[in-house]
Amino acid sequence: MGWSGGMGGKDGMIRIEAFRSPGSRKIPPGAKRHRRNRGMPPPATFDIDTLPGSSNLTALETAAVIRRTPGALEQWRRDPNHPLKWRYVDGRPLYRVDAVRDYLAKCDKTTRTPRPHNAHGDGRAARP
Repeated sequence: MGWSGGMGGKDGMIRIEAFRSPGSRKIPPGAKRHRRNRGMPPPATFDIDTLPGSSNLTALETAAVIRRTPGALEQWRRDPNHPLKWRYVDGRPLYRVDAVRDYLAKCDKTTRTPRPHNAHGDGRAARP
């Protein structure tokens, strides 16, 4: 919707409705693109340790368990050598519970404790 002023100033203003019928405020169907929520999902509502290892998790459930976005999992699936394994069933990626547990265990082993910026690797203190 816009206003057309022309040369008449305030008195000559005419209201112009564009792309809609007058009085309509709804967006026509199909004009708005549906987008998936690509943010971090809320924490999982289940305990992964109580599930059988042969159970399958969806990408969204897996993202909730490992606290990553579904987009991150999508990128990881492009790398066939990524440590988190998946398989496609009916065109959708599924993650076995035991594969997710293995991935989390591997991450725990490789996570280092952060050290202060002034610390040296050989145990010496930083110089003033």
